[in-house]
Amino acid sequence: MNKTASYQFTVIVPVYNEEDNVARLEQTFAEWLKNAPCLACVLFVNDGSTDNSLSLLQEVCSRRKDMFYISFRHNAGLSAAIKAGIDYTYSPLLGYIDADLQTSPEDFNLLLPYAKDYQLVTGVRANRKDTAFKRVQSKIANGFRRMMTGDGATDTGCPLKVMHTVVAKKIPLFKGMHRFFPALVLLQDGAKYKELPVRHFPRKAGVSKFNMRNRLIAPFVDCFAYRWIRARAINYKVSEHQI
Repeated sequence: MNKTASYQFTVIVPVYNEEDNVARLEQTFAEWLKNAPCLACVLFVNDGSTDNSLSLLQEVCSRRKDMFYISFRHNAGLSAAIKAGIDYTYSPLLGYIDADLQTSPEDFNLLLPYAKDYQLVTGVRANRKDTAFKRVQSKIANGFRRMMTGDGATDTGCPLKVMHTVVAKKIPLFKGMHRFFPALVLLQDGAKYKELPVRHFPRKAGVSKFNMRNRLIAPFVDCFAYRWIRARAINYKVSEHQI
């Protein structure tokens, strides 16, 4: 049996070449798990790291009963890592946070109470600690995405989200999927999302994996992928069965 089925909430943490952050990840999550508002666990997804991240994660998960990992053979990208985490999660709720810890797992405590009424609860980074150039890039990309999707979301790049697992498993996989969670959730009949402000911190270790190409150019291209999916989305609800 998948061990996450024994929990109410699984936090998915994609990891790519974050060896300098693993010790901090372990300590931060160990402290949060003690005070989490529900029975929670952590699922690290090693995205084909070429540094020492995998061996460090193996050590962490061997000594922490509420921490688990899966590992890719090769680097597949952030969207694939999130989707794999979703596929391997069997708790009723799941969360997503980046390994750089520029957001805090403590703020899951702010999002989780709203999960009873919303299929997706997503953070909005308040007082962002990124450079002005990064903030401008994000503002442009978010504005174009809102125009193309009509989802009304403010900050889809915020790496702090809570979702109903059954809803997350229905989200179609494509590169850049992680930028479109509100829009993709809204494709499902009756689903809705809520945004809440969360804290944002400077990166303390490791190197950002984002640049102008994957922060600004890729989201423009991905918007057209989303429009294609939206036009062809399949939605149904079974009203009766005998099976």
